[in-house]
Amino acid sequence: MNSTSALRPKEADTWLKSLGIVVFERGWLSSNNVLLLAEDGAAIVDTGYASHADLTVELVRRALGPRPLRHILNTHLHSDHCGGNAALHAAWPDARISIPPGLADAVRAWDRVALTHEPTGQECPRFAAHGLLTPGETFAHGGLYWDVHAADGHDPHAVVLFERAHGVLMSADALWGNGFGVVFPELEGESGFAEVSATLDLIERLKPEWVIPGHGPVFHGAAVGEAMRKARSRLAQFEADPRRHRRHALKVLIKFKLLEWQRVSQTDLLAWFAQSRYFTSIANADGTAPMDEVLAGLLNELEQSNALRQEDAFVVNI
Repeated sequence: MNSTSALRPKEADTWLKSLGIVVFERGWLSSNNVLLLAEDGAAIVDTGYASHADLTVELVRRALGPRPLRHILNTHLHSDHCGGNAALHAAWPDARISIPPGLADAVRAWDRVALTHEPTGQECPRFAAHGLLTPGETFAHGGLYWDVHAADGHDPHAVVLFERAHGVLMSADALWGNGFGVVFPELEGESGFAEVSATLDLIERLKPEWVIPGHGPVFHGAAVGEAMRKARSRLAQFEADPRRHRRHALKVLIKFKLLEWQRVSQTDLLAWFAQSRYFTSIANADGTAPMDEVLAGLLNELEQSNALRQEDAFVVNI
């Protein structure tokens, strides 16, 4: 494994590109997109949110030049990771879409509840899957060999991709520089925290030198160990106080929708919040306060952390 721990950010970016790996670091709403280049075409891992799809297509088109896009791969099927699938496939109709196997039937039937798009109030244009990213298998592209590993926790059907020869891990939402994604199974009354811990154990065993997260900048070397320490600490906090995780999740989902809307009336936001059984069930897990009181408290906390601004009867994204 090559040691590149001392590389500065621009040098690190150049080193990844030398392997044919181009990372589009996207701001929320979208996940990062990872383009794998080869002489005969390219593959993209994760495609961002639907409202950013036109930009995703343009970014890919500029990076590819005359080469075709041959593969569209998803680490999991949350809307911010697969929302650009349909647009990319429309632009490159010969591209094959491959997904983890757990929700293949839901994609085939386009079950928006099972795919979590409807419960979270998020959008994702319909797409078809042509193949699977099955844990335990390895796929080759551009001279790199990517092992597919199950990565339960944030999403029970997620995978991460690891290139052993160079120690590069695409960690999706299993590990970020400052933590990991909301543990959705726990919000539905199922086990999730233990699975997050097991996935972190997996990453420790893989010993990645580079991590391309689902959100935020690429990190490598000593920063990988620091990210693992932060993730373990956050997990311990959530395990000790599941209510804290539920409240965190509600704020994340509100912020996500506000990023899409940018500005919304308090009335419309409350209607969106209260009409979702998903939101109300999470909120009611810690009591039965009226939804307007629950939302008001969440908005105040988000405002205190400079995530939004409340102006008269409106809520404005910052």
